[in-house]
Amino acid sequence: MQAQKTLQLPPVEFDLNLTRTLVPLKDMSESHLLALLDKSLLETVCAWQTLFSAGNYDEQHVYLLHGDVSLIAQDGARILVKGRSSLFPIAHQQPRQVTAVAETDCSLLRINSEQLDKLLTWSQVADYLQLNIARERDFDEDIDWMMTVLRSNLFFKVPPLNVEHIFSRLTPQVVYAGDVIIRQGEIGDQCYFIKEGEADVTRHQDNKREHLATIGIGRCFGEDALVNEAERNATVMMRTDGVLMRLEKQDFYRLLKEPVVATLAFNELPASLADGVIAVDVRSDEEYSEGHLPQAVNIPLNILAIKARLLNKENRYVFYCDTGRRSRAAAYLLAQQGYNILALDNCAQLFTPARQAQFLTDTQNYLLRDGVVVPGH
Repeated sequence: MQAQKTLQLPPVEFDLNLTRTLVPLKDMSESHLLALLDKSLLETVCAWQTLFSAGNYDEQHVYLLHGDVSLIAQDGARILVKGRSSLFPIAHQQPRQVTAVAETDCSLLRINSEQLDKLLTWSQVADYLQLNIARERDFDEDIDWMMTVLRSNLFFKVPPLNVEHIFSRLTPQVVYAGDVIIRQGEIGDQCYFIKEGEADVTRHQDNKREHLATIGIGRCFGEDALVNEAERNATVMMRTDGVLMRLEKQDFYRLLKEPVVATLAFNELPASLADGVIAVDVRSDEEYSEGHLPQAVNIPLNILAIKARLLNKENRYVFYCDTGRRSRAAAYLLAQQGYNILALDNCAQLFTPARQAQFLTDTQNYLLRDGVVVPGH
Protein backbone atom coordinates (compact mmCIF):
# COMPACT_ATOMS: atom_id res chain seq x y z
CA MET A 1 0.00 0.00 0.00
CA GLN A 2 1.46 3.35 -1.02
CA ALA A 3 1.89 5.93 1.70
CA GLN A 4 0.00 9.13 1.00
CA LYS A 5 1.36 12.59 1.57
CA THR A 6 1.19 13.68 5.19
CA LEU A 7 0.52 17.08 6.66
CA GLN A 8 3.08 18.38 9.16
CA LEU A 9 1.67 20.69 11.78
CA PRO A 10 3.78 23.34 13.53
CA PRO A 11 5.04 22.63 17.08
CA VAL A 12 2.66 25.24 18.48
CA GLU A 13 -0.18 22.82 17.78
CA PHE A 14 1.01 20.33 20.42
CA ASP A 15 -1.61 19.87 23.13
CA LEU A 16 0.53 19.75 26.28
CA ASN A 17 -2.34 18.64 28.49
CA LEU A 18 -2.96 15.64 26.25
CA THR A 19 0.74 14.89 25.80
CA ARG A 20 1.35 14.92 29.57
CA THR A 21 -0.96 11.89 29.90
CA LEU A 22 1.09 9.65 27.59
CA VAL A 23 3.43 6.92 28.90
CA PRO A 24 6.24 7.54 29.68
CA LEU A 25 6.04 11.23 28.70
CA LYS A 26 3.89 11.97 31.74
CA ASP A 27 6.93 11.40 33.96
CA MET A 28 9.01 14.18 32.37
CA SER A 29 9.40 17.75 33.59
CA GLU A 30 7.82 20.39 31.39
CA SER A 31 11.16 21.82 30.24
CA HIS A 32 12.42 18.42 29.11
CA LEU A 33 9.08 17.54 27.53
CA LEU A 34 9.07 20.78 25.55
CA ALA A 35 12.62 20.10 24.37
CA LEU A 36 11.49 16.66 23.20
CA LEU A 37 8.35 17.92 21.44
CA ASP A 38 10.44 20.54 19.64
CA LYS A 39 12.09 17.65 17.76
CA SER A 40 8.94 15.54 17.36
CA LEU A 41 6.30 15.38 14.64
CA LEU A 42 2.59 15.88 14.97
CA GLU A 43 1.17 14.21 11.89
CA THR A 44 -2.22 13.99 10.22
CA VAL A 45 -2.79 10.84 8.15
CA CYS A 46 -5.70 9.90 5.91
CA ALA A 47 -7.88 6.81 6.03
CA TRP A 48 -6.16 3.70 4.54
CA GLN A 49 -2.68 5.17 4.94
CA THR A 50 -0.03 2.84 6.35
CA LEU A 51 1.53 4.13 9.57
CA PHE A 52 4.23 1.47 9.73
CA SER A 53 4.81 -2.02 8.36
CA ALA A 54 5.63 -5.36 9.98
CA GLY A 55 9.34 -6.09 10.02
CA ASN A 56 10.41 -2.43 10.00
CA TYR A 57 12.83 -0.85 12.45
CA ASP A 58 11.71 2.78 12.57
CA GLU A 59 13.06 3.67 16.05
CA GLN A 60 9.97 5.72 16.82
CA HIS A 61 7.35 5.93 19.53
CA VAL A 62 4.08 6.41 17.66
CA TYR A 63 1.10 7.61 19.72
CA LEU A 64 -2.42 7.56 18.31
CA LEU A 65 -4.09 10.77 19.48
CA HIS A 66 -7.32 10.69 17.45
CA GLY A 67 -8.92 8.27 15.00
CA ASP A 68 -9.00 4.49 14.50
CA VAL A 69 -6.14 2.23 13.39
CA SER A 70 -6.10 -1.46 12.47
CA LEU A 71 -3.13 -3.58 13.53
CA ILE A 72 -2.72 -6.36 10.98
CA ALA A 73 -0.69 -9.45 11.88
CA GLN A 74 1.16 -11.48 9.27
CA ASP A 75 -1.57 -14.14 9.40
CA GLY A 76 -4.14 -11.49 8.50
CA ALA A 77 -5.68 -11.15 11.98
CA ARG A 78 -6.79 -7.60 12.79
CA ILE A 79 -7.09 -5.63 16.01
CA LEU A 80 -8.82 -2.24 16.01
CA VAL A 81 -7.23 0.48 18.15
CA LYS A 82 -9.16 3.66 18.89
CA GLY A 83 -7.48 6.96 19.66
CA ARG A 84 -6.94 7.60 23.38
CA SER A 85 -7.91 4.00 24.23
CA SER A 86 -4.30 3.51 25.35
CA LEU A 87 -1.71 5.89 26.75
CA PHE A 88 1.12 3.74 25.36
CA PRO A 89 2.76 3.99 21.93
CA ILE A 90 0.94 1.66 19.55
CA ALA A 91 2.40 -1.81 18.79
CA HIS A 92 5.78 -0.60 19.94
CA GLN A 93 7.96 -3.72 19.57
CA GLN A 94 10.92 -3.43 17.20
CA PRO A 95 11.04 -4.80 14.58
CA ARG A 96 7.37 -4.02 14.13
CA GLN A 97 5.30 -7.15 14.67
CA VAL A 98 2.25 -5.84 12.82
CA THR A 99 1.31 -3.43 10.05
CA ALA A 100 -0.69 -0.41 11.20
CA VAL A 101 -3.26 1.03 8.79
CA ALA A 102 -5.50 4.04 9.43
CA GLU A 103 -9.20 3.15 9.33
CA THR A 104 -10.18 6.83 9.61
CA ASP A 105 -8.35 10.13 9.35
CA CYS A 106 -5.99 10.12 12.34
CA SER A 107 -3.62 12.37 14.21
CA LEU A 108 -0.35 10.89 15.47
CA LEU A 109 2.59 11.95 17.55
CA ARG A 110 5.89 10.51 16.32
CA ILE A 111 8.87 10.75 18.65
CA ASN A 112 12.41 9.52 18.08
CA SER A 113 12.84 6.73 20.63
CA GLU A 114 16.48 7.47 21.39
CA GLN A 115 15.78 11.16 21.97
CA LEU A 116 12.86 10.29 24.22
CA ASP A 117 14.96 7.87 26.26
CA LYS A 118 17.76 10.40 26.74
CA LEU A 119 15.54 13.28 27.80
CA LEU A 120 13.33 11.06 29.96
CA THR A 121 16.36 9.80 31.87
CA TRP A 122 17.81 13.32 32.10
CA SER A 123 14.54 14.65 33.47
CA GLN A 124 14.18 11.91 36.06
CA VAL A 125 17.77 12.15 37.27
CA ALA A 126 17.20 15.90 37.68
CA ASP A 127 14.09 15.06 39.76
CA TYR A 128 16.24 12.76 41.90
CA LEU A 129 18.80 15.51 42.45
CA GLN A 130 16.13 18.10 43.22
CA LEU A 131 14.77 15.95 46.05
CA ASN A 132 18.26 15.33 47.41
CA ILE A 133 19.22 19.01 47.12
CA ALA A 134 16.02 20.00 48.93
CA ARG A 135 17.13 17.90 51.91
CA GLU A 136 20.41 19.78 52.21
CA ARG A 137 19.77 22.94 54.22
CA ASP A 138 23.05 24.42 52.97
CA PHE A 139 21.45 24.62 49.51
CA ASP A 140 18.16 26.24 50.57
CA GLU A 141 18.90 29.53 48.82
CA ASP A 142 20.30 27.84 45.69
CA ILE A 143 17.63 25.23 44.87
CA ASP A 144 15.79 27.30 42.25
CA TRP A 145 18.98 28.42 40.57
CA MET A 146 20.45 24.91 40.55
CA MET A 147 17.30 23.46 38.99
CA THR A 148 17.36 26.17 36.33
CA VAL A 149 20.89 25.03 35.43
CA LEU A 150 19.80 21.39 35.25
CA ARG A 151 17.01 22.33 32.84
CA SER A 152 19.42 24.12 30.50
CA ASN A 153 19.54 22.42 27.11
CA LEU A 154 23.29 23.02 27.14
CA PHE A 155 23.62 19.86 29.21
CA PHE A 156 21.22 17.61 27.31
CA LYS A 157 24.25 16.12 25.52
CA VAL A 158 25.79 15.16 28.86
CA PRO A 159 25.16 11.51 29.87
CA PRO A 160 22.50 11.46 32.62
CA LEU A 161 24.93 9.64 34.91
CA ASN A 162 27.02 12.82 35.01
CA VAL A 163 24.18 15.16 35.95
CA GLU A 164 25.15 15.26 39.61
CA HIS A 165 28.72 16.26 38.67
CA ILE A 166 27.70 19.41 36.77
CA PHE A 167 27.82 21.66 39.83
CA SER A 168 31.28 20.45 40.81
CA ARG A 169 32.54 21.71 37.44
CA LEU A 170 31.11 25.21 37.87
CA THR A 171 33.34 27.80 39.52
CA PRO A 172 32.03 31.10 41.00
CA GLN A 173 33.19 34.47 39.74
CA VAL A 174 32.27 37.73 41.49
CA VAL A 175 31.61 40.49 38.96
CA TYR A 176 30.75 44.18 39.09
CA ALA A 177 28.59 46.56 37.08
CA GLY A 178 30.44 47.54 33.90
CA ASP A 179 32.60 44.41 33.72
CA VAL A 180 32.81 43.03 30.17
CA ILE A 181 32.53 39.26 30.51
CA ILE A 182 32.77 38.26 26.86
CA ARG A 183 33.64 40.48 23.91
CA GLN A 184 32.34 40.18 20.35
CA GLY A 185 34.93 38.77 17.94
CA GLU A 186 36.99 36.92 20.55
CA ILE A 187 37.47 33.15 20.66
CA GLY A 188 36.25 31.86 24.01
CA ASP A 189 36.85 28.71 26.00
CA GLN A 190 34.19 28.99 28.69
CA CYS A 191 30.52 29.76 29.20
CA TYR A 192 28.72 31.38 32.13
CA PHE A 193 25.52 31.07 34.14
CA ILE A 194 24.19 34.09 35.96
CA LYS A 195 23.66 33.22 39.61
CA GLU A 196 23.13 36.80 40.79
CA GLY A 197 22.71 40.07 38.92
CA GLU A 198 21.86 41.19 35.39
CA ALA A 199 23.85 41.70 32.20
CA ASP A 200 23.33 43.48 28.86
CA VAL A 201 23.91 41.71 25.55
CA THR A 202 24.96 43.96 22.68
CA ARG A 203 26.23 43.54 19.12
CA HIS A 204 28.41 45.93 17.10
CA GLN A 205 27.45 46.05 13.42
CA ASP A 206 27.76 48.66 10.68
CA ASN A 207 29.47 51.05 13.14
CA LYS A 208 26.44 50.85 15.43
CA ARG A 209 25.98 49.11 18.77
CA GLU A 210 22.66 47.34 19.10
CA HIS A 211 21.19 46.31 22.47
CA LEU A 212 19.92 42.73 22.04
CA ALA A 213 18.72 41.77 25.51
CA THR A 214 19.06 42.12 29.25
CA ILE A 215 19.55 38.73 30.88
CA GLY A 216 19.20 37.68 34.51
CA ILE A 217 19.44 34.82 36.99
CA GLY A 218 19.68 31.34 35.48
CA ARG A 219 20.57 32.47 31.95
CA CYS A 220 23.54 30.91 30.20
CA PHE A 221 25.72 32.80 27.74
CA GLY A 222 28.88 32.06 25.77
CA GLU A 223 27.92 28.39 25.32
CA ASP A 224 29.02 28.35 21.65
CA ALA A 225 32.60 28.25 22.94
CA LEU A 226 31.97 24.76 24.32
CA VAL A 227 30.85 23.18 21.07
CA ASN A 228 32.85 24.97 18.36
CA GLU A 229 35.64 27.45 17.72
CA ALA A 230 33.37 30.24 16.47
CA GLU A 231 34.03 33.84 17.42
CA ARG A 232 31.85 35.41 20.06
CA ASN A 233 28.88 36.92 18.20
CA ALA A 234 27.99 39.47 20.90
CA THR A 235 29.36 41.36 23.88
CA VAL A 236 28.05 40.75 27.40
CA MET A 237 28.55 43.44 30.02
CA MET A 238 27.32 43.35 33.59
CA ARG A 239 24.47 45.79 34.24
CA THR A 240 24.74 45.20 38.02
CA ASP A 241 27.09 43.62 40.49
CA GLY A 242 26.61 39.88 40.62
CA VAL A 243 27.96 36.34 40.72
CA LEU A 244 28.59 34.17 37.67
CA MET A 245 29.23 30.43 37.56
CA ARG A 246 31.87 29.64 34.97
CA LEU A 247 32.23 26.36 33.04
CA GLU A 248 35.51 25.76 31.21
CA LYS A 249 35.52 23.92 27.89
CA GLN A 250 37.74 21.10 29.19
CA ASP A 251 35.36 20.55 32.13
CA PHE A 252 32.42 20.33 29.73
CA TYR A 253 34.30 17.69 27.72
CA ARG A 254 34.89 15.71 30.91
CA LEU A 255 31.15 15.75 31.55
CA LEU A 256 30.58 14.11 28.14
CA LYS A 257 32.45 10.95 29.19
CA GLU A 258 30.07 8.42 30.70
CA PRO A 259 31.32 6.79 33.93
CA VAL A 260 31.57 3.03 34.33
CA VAL A 261 28.61 1.26 35.95
CA ALA A 262 28.82 -2.26 37.40
CA THR A 263 26.66 -4.57 35.29
CA LEU A 264 25.21 -8.08 35.29
CA ALA A 265 25.58 -9.97 32.02
CA PHE A 266 22.23 -10.83 30.49
CA ASN A 267 22.98 -14.56 30.33
CA GLU A 268 23.66 -14.55 34.09
CA LEU A 269 20.24 -13.14 34.95
CA PRO A 270 18.29 -16.40 35.51
CA ALA A 271 20.97 -17.85 37.81
CA SER A 272 21.31 -14.57 39.73
CA LEU A 273 17.56 -14.37 40.34
CA ALA A 274 17.58 -17.99 41.49
CA ASP A 275 20.39 -17.12 43.94
CA GLY A 276 18.29 -14.39 45.56
CA VAL A 277 19.32 -11.27 43.68
CA ILE A 278 16.32 -8.90 43.75
CA ALA A 279 15.16 -7.48 40.42
CA VAL A 280 14.14 -3.81 40.44
CA ASP A 281 12.20 -2.37 37.51
CA VAL A 282 12.84 1.38 37.27
CA ARG A 283 10.26 2.07 34.56
CA SER A 284 6.99 3.84 35.30
CA ASP A 285 4.27 1.97 37.20
CA GLU A 286 2.21 1.77 33.98
CA GLU A 287 5.07 0.14 32.08
CA TYR A 288 5.75 -2.20 35.01
CA SER A 289 2.09 -3.26 35.16
CA GLU A 290 2.21 -4.38 31.53
CA GLY A 291 4.65 -7.14 32.47
CA HIS A 292 7.95 -7.49 34.35
CA LEU A 293 10.52 -9.99 35.58
CA PRO A 294 9.20 -12.57 38.06
CA GLN A 295 8.77 -10.98 41.51
CA ALA A 296 10.46 -7.77 40.39
CA VAL A 297 9.67 -4.71 42.50
CA ASN A 298 8.95 -1.35 40.91
CA ILE A 299 10.97 1.73 41.91
CA PRO A 300 10.56 4.31 39.12
CA LEU A 301 13.63 6.44 38.53
CA ASN A 302 11.72 9.70 39.02
CA ILE A 303 10.87 8.76 42.63
CA LEU A 304 14.12 6.93 43.37
CA ALA A 305 15.13 9.48 46.01
CA ILE A 306 11.95 8.71 47.95
CA LYS A 307 11.89 4.93 47.52
CA ALA A 308 15.61 4.22 47.99
CA ARG A 309 15.02 3.86 51.74
CA LEU A 310 13.14 0.62 50.97
CA LEU A 311 16.38 -1.01 49.83
CA ASN A 312 18.62 -2.87 52.23
CA LYS A 313 22.37 -2.43 51.88
CA GLU A 314 22.82 -6.08 52.89
CA ASN A 315 20.96 -7.32 49.80
CA ARG A 316 22.02 -7.42 46.18
CA TYR A 317 19.88 -5.88 43.45
CA VAL A 318 19.81 -5.84 39.67
CA PHE A 319 18.15 -2.80 38.08
CA TYR A 320 16.60 -2.95 34.62
CA CYS A 321 14.41 -0.98 32.19
CA ASP A 322 13.55 -1.22 28.50
CA THR A 323 16.78 0.30 27.13
CA GLY A 324 19.23 0.26 30.04
CA ARG A 325 19.62 4.03 30.23
CA ARG A 326 17.28 4.63 33.18
CA SER A 327 18.50 1.54 35.03
CA ARG A 328 22.19 2.41 34.60
CA ALA A 329 21.50 5.88 35.95
CA ALA A 330 19.56 4.52 38.94
CA ALA A 331 22.19 1.86 39.69
CA TYR A 332 25.00 4.42 39.51
CA LEU A 333 23.26 6.93 41.78
CA LEU A 334 22.52 4.37 44.49
CA ALA A 335 25.87 2.58 44.21
CA GLN A 336 27.38 5.97 45.15
CA GLN A 337 25.41 5.69 48.40
CA GLY A 338 26.80 2.25 49.25
CA TYR A 339 24.05 -0.02 47.92
CA ASN A 340 25.02 -3.33 46.29
CA ILE A 341 23.49 -2.75 42.88
CA LEU A 342 24.17 -3.95 39.36
CA ALA A 343 22.59 -2.70 36.15
CA LEU A 344 21.40 -5.41 33.79
CA ASP A 345 23.53 -5.35 30.66
CA ASN A 346 21.77 -5.36 27.27
CA CYS A 347 18.35 -4.67 28.79
CA ALA A 348 16.83 -4.31 25.34
CA GLN A 349 17.13 -8.10 24.91
CA LEU A 350 14.40 -8.49 27.54
CA PHE A 351 11.97 -6.62 25.33
CA THR A 352 12.32 -8.58 22.11
CA PRO A 353 9.08 -10.47 21.32
CA ALA A 354 10.53 -13.88 22.23
CA ARG A 355 12.18 -12.73 25.46
CA GLN A 356 9.13 -10.77 26.59
CA ALA A 357 7.07 -13.94 26.27
CA GLN A 358 9.74 -15.80 28.26
CA PHE A 359 10.69 -13.33 30.99
CA LEU A 360 8.13 -10.53 31.30
CA THR A 361 4.94 -12.46 31.98
CA ASP A 362 4.46 -11.46 35.63
CA THR A 363 1.83 -8.71 36.09
CA GLN A 364 1.52 -9.03 39.88
CA ASN A 365 2.58 -6.01 41.91
CA TYR A 366 5.42 -6.60 44.41
CA LEU A 367 6.81 -4.48 47.24
CA LEU A 368 9.88 -4.48 49.44
CA ARG A 369 9.20 -4.92 53.14
CA ASP A 370 12.17 -5.18 55.50
CA GLY A 371 14.32 -6.10 52.51
CA VAL A 372 12.02 -8.95 51.49
CA VAL A 373 9.89 -9.06 48.33
CA VAL A 374 6.19 -9.44 49.17
CA PRO A 375 3.06 -9.31 46.96
CA GLY A 376 1.42 -5.89 46.79
CA HIS A 377 -2.27 -5.14 46.87
